[in-house]
Amino acid sequence: MQVFHQLGEIPAHFGGTVVTVGNFDGVHRAHGRVLQEISTRAKQLGCKSVAVTFGPHPARFLRPDCDLKLITPLPVKLRLMEETGIDAVLLIPFTAELSLTSPHDFAAHLLQKGLRACEVHEGFNFRFGHKAAGDIEALTNFGKEMGFSVVTYSEMRLRGEPVSSSRIRQLIKNGEVNRARHLLGRTFSILSAPTSGRGYGSKFTVPTVNIERYSELVPKDGVYITRTRIGSERFDSVTNAGKRPTFGADSYAIESHLFNFHPLELTPETEIEICFLHRLRDEIKFPSVEALRAQIARDVSKAQRYFQLMPR
Repeated sequence: MQVFHQLGEIPAHFGGTVVTVGNFDGVHRAHGRVLQEISTRAKQLGCKSVAVTFGPHPARFLRPDCDLKLITPLPVKLRLMEETGIDAVLLIPFTAELSLTSPHDFAAHLLQKGLRACEVHEGFNFRFGHKAAGDIEALTNFGKEMGFSVVTYSEMRLRGEPVSSSRIRQLIKNGEVNRARHLLGRTFSILSAPTSGRGYGSKFTVPTVNIERYSELVPKDGVYITRTRIGSERFDSVTNAGKRPTFGADSYAIESHLFNFHPLELTPETEIEICFLHRLRDEIKFPSVEALRAQIARDVSKAQRYFQLMPR
């Protein structure tokens, strides 16, 4: 998959395109449906499939005080988009100039002239242009004027829930990682590195790992059954995300207790991915470290039972 950062990077011989435009945070099931379809249609039409997305997320630019946490940071989003089979991503910087572009100019400059779109695929609630004034009806009319057709997708719902980034984000904030997994089509995970100066060295000799402070979306504080990937190795695990009240205030950490552990060599560049499978409980302030250890043993026992019953 090619990644372009501006229209001028797209080669002249790139040809016509089948396009979708969106933020694609989470790259969830509904996103996957559209991305896979533009890949299929492009092959049928002899075109290239292109997803247009933005950096930063428009909400962060337009409402900097909203504190939006992303389900998928950009490197993860691009990897997941590539897995759908599309040919290219156009990653456009979201600027003040872009935010002031009228819907007509957006369609003419980007879709007609820049990408030479023959088809544009969008969800039923797609909005574009200054103050989100453009909608599917406007896009369809522009397509008739500019020579592209518009394919519209109805809302995807699973078990009565809308498959949307906002709904998935709320579920994760609530700690409902099981329900979020169903809408995402995969386990919610976070990607980071070991915390500098804590829990690693030339040889890692204890069965726990702490990750660096993570700035994007994390589940509600609590204890979770997880799988933790360290480099290329995977461990069943129990993970605490929160303030660790037993050890005092203001000590937020994400720490995984690893099962079937063996010593590992870690560096600050080692990639750690924690996949959140099931929420066990809230954080509790224990009267002593011994009481905490006893609870961890109970958590581990429940997690081991979970893994025994869970299909691999």
